[in-house]
Amino acid sequence: MALPAESLLKTASLTAAAPDLAAAIRDWQAWLRDEKRASPHTCLAYRRDLAHFLAFLTGHLGQHAALADLDALRTADFRAWLAARAGAGLKRSSSARALSTLRGFFRWLKRRDLADNAALASLRTPKVPKAVPKALTAAEAEEVVATVAEMSDEDWIGKRDGAVLLLLYGCGLRIGEALGLTRAMAPKPGQESLLVTGKGNRQRMVPLLPVVAAAITDYLAACPFAQVNDGPLFLGKRGGPLTSRRVQQRMQDLRGLLGLPESATPHALRHSFATHLLAGGGDLRAIQELLGHASLSSTQRYTEVDVAGLLEVYDRAHPRASHPQSDIPTPKESR
Repeated sequence: MALPAESLLKTASLTAAAPDLAAAIRDWQAWLRDEKRASPHTCLAYRRDLAHFLAFLTGHLGQHAALADLDALRTADFRAWLAARAGAGLKRSSSARALSTLRGFFRWLKRRDLADNAALASLRTPKVPKAVPKALTAAEAEEVVATVAEMSDEDWIGKRDGAVLLLLYGCGLRIGEALGLTRAMAPKPGQESLLVTGKGNRQRMVPLLPVVAAAITDYLAACPFAQVNDGPLFLGKRGGPLTSRRVQQRMQDLRGLLGLPESATPHALRHSFATHLLAGGGDLRAIQELLGHASLSSTQRYTEVDVAGLLEVYDRAHPRASHPQSDIPTPKESR
């Protein structure tokens, strides 16, 4: 009987490997952390994906896998691993990510002449339903930012939360990027751009709207705790670093207060930033740079959001709106 997905992941362990493979895994993890500068969340996700694969191989081969065993694996072995994940109830999106992790690990092994297996390259990635970002309307986003400052019992916390959400909507930052800002990075008077460090330690400059800079300045003036330049810009109620969970809880409170859908999360504000720029005529390549996307394909999802908005306007206003098919082309048809 297949184990439930959650139990399967809990039983996976990186100790299920022969000594030579275990040593290679430790070096790979150090490379991810120290050279590639992957985030702790990314390293943990990769670790879990590889641990599950090793646990599968132990049962599949009848022993802990060694580097030589990785060399000898066939396409059928990798397919059996994907089938085991499906049988355990793991989602296709999870398996697609795990396969990407495995390919990255095998590429690393090949570059260091530790193992080389061409079978993995012939494996087809599981098809994943294409998720379209759910953006707030411009009015909803503005209401979120305007309301959050009024929700707190303490004035400085309201100013803090307003500044954080403005960074997400006004500058398109990820929540981790906003909370990763230090006190030294706080905008100075007249500053028009902000240096942001994103995924993969990639840095980018984003335009800094005056309203965002003013919100950060107001928060700093009201914050009751002493701050140091290399310390976090945004502090929690007791003076420690503000956590992403706290920001998510604040958005949850706002959803209930403003009647917003469940999709109205902190990350939805970043989606809204991109979608509203695109709807206003923004260039897709420029939006890619502002968001810090490594690939344009990640940014192209917002074209589908924009087309959905156009179709909504069409259905509401066009005399032919009762027709089952719209003449507005989809992004694929228009490219």
